Amino acid sequence: MAEKTFTVEELKQFDGQDGHKAYVAVEGVVYDVTGVEAWQAGKHHGNLAGQDLTDAISQAPHGKAVLGSLPVVGKLA
Repeated sequence: MAEKTFTVEELKQFDGQDGHKAYVAVEGVVYDVTGVEAWQAGKHHGNLAGQDLTDAISQAPHGKAVLGSLPVVGKLA
């Protein structure tokens, strides 16, 4: 399957609410956080799924170390 390219507007649809999957973008890569317990209901420490969290992850205690375990679903246009 070809890698999907998401626009910012398309990414917003994956907010983890109302049965939607929860996706986040970091440095242009879109990750699926749907099955991550810390991302229940599309929220994690004040961050919301469906957004580019490049700036937020640089402030997180875990940094980008957590990204390696997440499925990549595409890239951000």
